[in-house]
Amino acid sequence: MQHAATPDRDEPGHDGKGDPPAKPTKIIVNGRQKETSAKELSFQDVVRLAFDDAVFNEVTIYTITFKRGHGDKPEGTLVEGETVKVKEGMIFNVARTDKS
Repeated sequence: MQHAATPDRDEPGHDGKGDPPAKPTKIIVNGRQKETSAKELSFQDVVRLAFDDAVFNEVTIYTITFKRGHGDKPEGTLVEGETVKVKEGMIFNVARTDKS
């Protein structure tokens, strides 16, 4: 009888609790495919995925909408301070506006 190989607990990405590293989830942010290992993303996480040069201040406003989410919230908006569960193929649209 053969046994499946057990990942080494010192292996990079191993959580040390017997589970292998999480497989990245593919999502779409502003039309571009991204990957994340997070099970949930915060408002700021999604903004940073959309804009490499993201800044958070009183002058810059971000608006996030999403669709193809989990069954309990398949679509909606994400606001500052909220998080959303990530699902394979989920689509995020992030708009940036500067107050002038």
